[in-house]
Amino acid sequence: MKKLLFLLVLYLVLFINHCESQWVQMSNGMGTNQNVYFLSSSGNNIYAGTYNTSNGIFLSTNMGGNWTQAGFNNYDITALATNGNYVFAGVRKEVFLTTGMYVSTNNGNNWTLTSLDSEEVNVIYISNNVIYAGTYRFYSSNDNGVTWFRTYIPGVTMILSLAKCNNYLFTGSLYNGIYISSNNGVNWTQSSLNNESILSLTVNGNNIYAGTTFGGVYLSTNNGLNWIQTNLNIEEVYTVAISGNNIFAGTASGVYLSKNNGVNWVIKNEGFPWSIPIHTLLINGNYLFGGGVSVWKRPLSDFTGLINISEELPFKYSLEQNYPNPFNPKTNIKYQIKNNSFVSIKIFDILGKEVETLVNEKQSSGMYEVSWDASQYPSGVYFYRLVTDGFTDTKKMILLK
Repeated sequence: MKKLLFLLVLYLVLFINHCESQWVQMSNGMGTNQNVYFLSSSGNNIYAGTYNTSNGIFLSTNMGGNWTQAGFNNYDITALATNGNYVFAGVRKEVFLTTGMYVSTNNGNNWTLTSLDSEEVNVIYISNNVIYAGTYRFYSSNDNGVTWFRTYIPGVTMILSLAKCNNYLFTGSLYNGIYISSNNGVNWTQSSLNNESILSLTVNGNNIYAGTTFGGVYLSTNNGLNWIQTNLNIEEVYTVAISGNNIFAGTASGVYLSKNNGVNWVIKNEGFPWSIPIHTLLINGNYLFGGGVSVWKRPLSDFTGLINISEELPFKYSLEQNYPNPFNPKTNIKYQIKNNSFVSIKIFDILGKEVETLVNEKQSSGMYEVSWDASQYPSGVYFYRLVTDGFTDTKKMILLK
């Protein structure tokens, strides 16, 4: 009887873990037929903006478990962003030609039309409490939309995306690529990426990622002076989200992941009923949310492979031998960190070339386990190296396919 009970508990644990290792639809209170094009969050509040279904904005206060209407029923949402207690929404209703940007300071219970009240807002971007908006013109506001500075960018008929990096502003346009301003939007210069529709712009440190209609994801590491097309080069990319070294791309056929700045990509559609379009991605807490046919949710640990396996405080730094070893195609690496410190774990091939970064972040004292999926690499000898707080260790492992 005890053995049977043990097996039942083990089955349930494995079943739960299996369920967690895929996308799960979070549609309670929203329904499964919403076209969610925008996701944004403020603390525990997650906002979902719908488009082409005219159901406005939904709000969840429990990580997507339940949703309630938060304004603009019978309206389409054209843009969405949050800044503290402020929620900004681009709104459109075709019948009455109602367009413009609205703001709420009470979780969507009430909305006020800003002075940007007569143009369709395609994108809202917020940096250092400055609100940027794109229509067929560029707008910026330092007072939460009370007043706006505006300028027209020659050659741009529609602004689709916005970003800021190292005091440079970037606008992604329809058909004509990316424009750059070094003086807060007063003047603009067209970049070398000038023949694509730029659906999204995302910044991570000095890296700028551009999601395009026909060319997939482009990367610039020098403030937009040069752009390199990544190996995700045939997809329509609506959105890019970043967590540590993990680059997520929401595309017309689902979600892709790169751990090495776009050199390699793998599709991560487990749990989707088909390769559904993902128009928006949001990282909140320990989860990645995707907006497509309603909202989908998945633990970030599914992608990073990193978990904290003990609450005991280690008395030393250590790196254990991976297991299994040899392996095919996944293996696990345990390590412990004595003090709060920046941790790097990288994988190298037999020639010493870095092939992947598993960890590159500040971590609290503890014992951790990270997994490596080597599905895209050939058989052979590899090395993994831990570097942290004056401690370095390297071990060998064997991929055998």
